[in-house]
Amino acid sequence: MDLDKFTCHLRQHALPRWGNGRCGEFVRRALQAAGAELRPPYPPSGKLYGPTLQALGFQLLDVPNPDCFPFLKGDIMVMEPTKPRGHGHVAGYDGRDWISDFIQRDFWAGPGYRRKRPPFAVYRYVPPA
Repeated sequence: MDLDKFTCHLRQHALPRWGNGRCGEFVRRALQAAGAELRPPYPPSGKLYGPTLQALGFQLLDVPNPDCFPFLKGDIMVMEPTKPRGHGHVAGYDGRDWISDFIQRDFWAGPGYRRKRPPFAVYRYVPPA
């Protein structure tokens, strides 16, 4: 998995301003551009990406406070939704910004996430030995 290709693809394909609810698709395509072999069916919601990431070699990190955690290029966050039956969110970190289908202003994917701070998980790729 080439994390430079992953993060470059995310940044190059991010939509201007806000996303349109396609975070999972944009992160999946960036993973595929980086060499990940993902085949359908793809996770239908951002909140469901954890098992897929673990199957690709990402490991769960302990992140007590995302506002001051030293994230690394290629880290991926998976967030629960802010409302019932929501799809949650998934985004990758390019060393400067969190990016999904748009470039986020911070770890939290928007005002609702920032206000409610739902449960989340962060994953980091660990290359095979």
